[in-house]
Amino acid sequence: MGKGGIENVGKEGHLSGNSSEVGEMYPAWAKEVDECVEIFGTDKVSGLNSKDVSEIRGVYGFNELEKHEGTSFWTLIVDQFHDTLVRILLLAAVVSFLLAWFGDGGSDFSAFVEPFVIFLILIVNAIVGVWQETNAEKALEALKEIQSELTTVIRDGIKIHNMPVKELVPGDVVELRVGDKVPADMRILKLVSSTLRVEQGSLTGESEAVNKTIKPVCEDSDIQGKKCMVFAGTVVVTGTSICLVTQIGMGTELGKVHEQIYNAAQCEEDTPLKKKLNEFGEALTMVIGIICLLVWIINVKYYLTWEYVDGMPRNFKFSFEKCTYYFEIAVALAVAAIPEGLPAVITTCLALGTRKMAQKNALVRKLPSVETLGCTTVICSDKTGTLTTNQMAVSRLVAIGGKGDVLRTFRVDGTTYNPLDGKIHDWPVGAMDANLEMIAKIAAVCNDSSVSLSENKFVVNGMPTEAALKVLVEKMGQHSKPDEHEALSPGDILRCCSQWEKTEHRIATLEFDRERKSMSVIVISQSGKRSLLVKGAVENLLERSTSIQLPNGSVAKLNTKSKAVILNSLHDMSTNALRCLGFAYKSELHEFATYDGDADHPNHEILLEPSNYKSIESELTFVGMVGLRDPPREEVHQAIKDCREAGIRVMVITGDNKSTAEAICREIGVFGAEEDIRLKSLTGKEFMQLENPKAHLGQCGGLLFSRAEPKHKQEIVRLLKEDGEVVAMTGDGVNDAPALKLADIGIAMGITGTEVAKEASDMVLADDNFTTIVAAIGEGRSIYNNMKAFIRYMISSNIGEVASIFLTAALGIPEGLIPVQLLWVNLVTDGPPATALGFNPPDKMLMKKPPRRSDDSLINAWTLFRYLVIGLYVGVATVGVFITWYTHDSFLGIDLSRDGHTTVTYSQLAHWGKCASWNNFTVSPFKAGAQVFSFENDPCEYFKAGKVKATTLSLSVLVAIEMLNSLNALSEDTSLLAMPPWVNPWLLVAMAVSFGLHVLILYIPFLAHVFGTVPLSLNEWILVLAMAFPVILIDEVLKFLGRRTKWIFRTSTEASAKQKSE
Repeated sequence: MGKGGIENVGKEGHLSGNSSEVGEMYPAWAKEVDECVEIFGTDKVSGLNSKDVSEIRGVYGFNELEKHEGTSFWTLIVDQFHDTLVRILLLAAVVSFLLAWFGDGGSDFSAFVEPFVIFLILIVNAIVGVWQETNAEKALEALKEIQSELTTVIRDGIKIHNMPVKELVPGDVVELRVGDKVPADMRILKLVSSTLRVEQGSLTGESEAVNKTIKPVCEDSDIQGKKCMVFAGTVVVTGTSICLVTQIGMGTELGKVHEQIYNAAQCEEDTPLKKKLNEFGEALTMVIGIICLLVWIINVKYYLTWEYVDGMPRNFKFSFEKCTYYFEIAVALAVAAIPEGLPAVITTCLALGTRKMAQKNALVRKLPSVETLGCTTVICSDKTGTLTTNQMAVSRLVAIGGKGDVLRTFRVDGTTYNPLDGKIHDWPVGAMDANLEMIAKIAAVCNDSSVSLSENKFVVNGMPTEAALKVLVEKMGQHSKPDEHEALSPGDILRCCSQWEKTEHRIATLEFDRERKSMSVIVISQSGKRSLLVKGAVENLLERSTSIQLPNGSVAKLNTKSKAVILNSLHDMSTNALRCLGFAYKSELHEFATYDGDADHPNHEILLEPSNYKSIESELTFVGMVGLRDPPREEVHQAIKDCREAGIRVMVITGDNKSTAEAICREIGVFGAEEDIRLKSLTGKEFMQLENPKAHLGQCGGLLFSRAEPKHKQEIVRLLKEDGEVVAMTGDGVNDAPALKLADIGIAMGITGTEVAKEASDMVLADDNFTTIVAAIGEGRSIYNNMKAFIRYMISSNIGEVASIFLTAALGIPEGLIPVQLLWVNLVTDGPPATALGFNPPDKMLMKKPPRRSDDSLINAWTLFRYLVIGLYVGVATVGVFITWYTHDSFLGIDLSRDGHTTVTYSQLAHWGKCASWNNFTVSPFKAGAQVFSFENDPCEYFKAGKVKATTLSLSVLVAIEMLNSLNALSEDTSLLAMPPWVNPWLLVAMAVSFGLHVLILYIPFLAHVFGTVPLSLNEWILVLAMAFPVILIDEVLKFLGRRTKWIFRTSTEASAKQKSE
């Protein structure tokens, strides 16, 4: 695999060095061509010889990206069990299995239900985790697809076509043509054509193709400034050249991105919610341990007895049976304390969230990203293609007016290549004058691009700048605007341009070059007259112009005053970050007056030599100019404003030049129109040279980083994360991929984004719309609030279950709830209401509040107190109904004696373990549904097998309370009178489903046997509801107290966050 390129250069001018050594990359971009050729030991005409190739490959390897060894499959599986909650569950499952096996000898299947279900949960959790891990490195594979596969290389003086690019070595001489994908980082040796343009925006972030040269540049130039270099993975859009391979494989700029993506993947952190759940799991472990220890200490007298002899404990007696019994209670306690259904409910809620976001064009690739979006504090956005359309458009048209001493300026709307998108303001009614017609003619004919309609999208073939000119011509030629619902056929898109091309037949092209900075075409009109149409840099055209064309078509001399007016207008457009192009023509072509494109024409040879072009393009008539730009998306300004109101800072990080980026940032609202941004706008290199970069990032309001390279973007994201910010990074190019991978939320563009960016991201925008990010953040906040609601609900329910078991153990009464029942409640009956809470309507003021901090607790002190009170009541109610059935014939006027059960005293119930020593203790048979329970042979079984009715009542009260408690969870502090249950109809449906499931395990014999339940009578159901309803009243009182005292807990978070975002 490719180890790079030259690191050390030998004195003899040959490649030397070892790939294991660490040395500086040879700065070929800062050296003359001949020096580079000598250093690499090659020949720019014949290339390397085959012997040298073998030796060099032995040092530098093949030209391919490394394939990092991923984590082994078994390691991934083990990693899924590092979570504290998972370990507790695993331990509980193992203990339950052992107790079931040794307790019943494996004969009773129902005893194995609990460990089987827990194991099933753990297996599903592990499968999902491993699946996510194995998909994490697809960005690296997508990066490899960017590399070209075949190239043309010169070796031993022979041009070898279609050679696999992996066989390239430093020192190879490669030929590049239009459409070629650059196979390695290379120094340009020779321009075969007059110009060479390379599209490298996906690597550098530049919004248009870059002109290349053979001239060396400064050694410390950034990647955008290395004009004499071409980089692996970029595409040649114009021209032909001969290049020298300087870096291969991992040594290329593309290889560096590959390494940065890999390193960023190693730095991935847990989401804020997962961190909180891990902390909760650790706290839960401690609490479970303490409570289990208390249960054993409280009940030690039942399984360990002794006598005092001479004041000292003697004759210890240990009951293994009772010890095992209380050990089972401890296991039940663990099962009760762990919200087994929480992972499933969180996954379901996040999945539902992804569906909502997909409807808003935000495609979430990783479920946890949904929650992380809710606490985003900083959006680091790329400019090109994210804040802008990545489609060049003319925004200003300047024509000659009056007698040549004034100009006519027209504002042009539109941000896409759709000719019907926007109009030209103040455009003359009727036919265009001669000056405007000439501008349209030059823009249409002196042009090599085209625009086509494919799958309802406007696709450009050629240079985006030239495509924008053709779209302008269509807008100029529209005398009456077509109906906006009228569909364009592919042939109608450039109909005005086509008309110009028919009337002005093109017979020769004088290609663009960097010396004269212009392009021209020789055309022959229908009348047979030849003329030269020119477009290029305004200053250069003015230097070669002697006259200007007036609106009536006449020509006036280009005097000092006219020239000054044009240059002032040019300066005005340039300061507004517009790229300016001028138009001129020449009507008298003496040497080409009879030229028709024939190679036999005596002056044809003149056109074959680019050095003659400047003289041909002389004595021109200047007609006007246009200002182009990559325009901002129309909706971005409002989205930036929404971010500011939501307390989210926006930082723009782009590879484009500083002035263009600053103008865009002012226009979209990142900076104010008159704001001093000298300390807020830096290049990537300037930022890296700061002594205290964190202080710069901590400034209030928006920031801009231009000319940013991938390493700069990564460093910015890393420092923001170190400072506690939750960072969302947007981008579409290869250069964005490392930062996308490193950010808390990587957001790629779905239309213009590269596959590398998409695979490195957490979320993809289907419409490439920055506004969609803001909508997704709002949805993320809503989802998080709803997740907090069901997490609070499930945790409060588990607190109640723990309280119930603890009270059972503390009072010494028979076990009221068995583990399999608790598991059923946690997984099944709690699941639907918890999931339905994810459908709570969003808060209308959600995006007017600052983002929550990533370290904000899920449950604050007051909420914990509330649910401890609720949990205590759940424990009292479930244990209370158990005791009530054993000790009362009636309760609250509800007759409980109809089943014929025998009542006992509370003292007898609390000391049921001594039942065998009671004299004359008898129990009458009682009825439950169609079953009759009789205890003639062993009355003490009344407290074991006979507790089935009391256990069913306890379980039913628990389920009923948790259903009502889900209504309490609709809002953290809003009363049910202000936020009634029907605001979330899904919750009412879920409550009905859960209660229906509970009824099933009572009335279906097979399920009743598995879960240890029996049917209840009408009076017993009334008792269940009577015991459950007070939970609503208790929580309403607590909510009222919380609202009255909420000012105590308020902080200045909102004010400070809003101030920082502004």
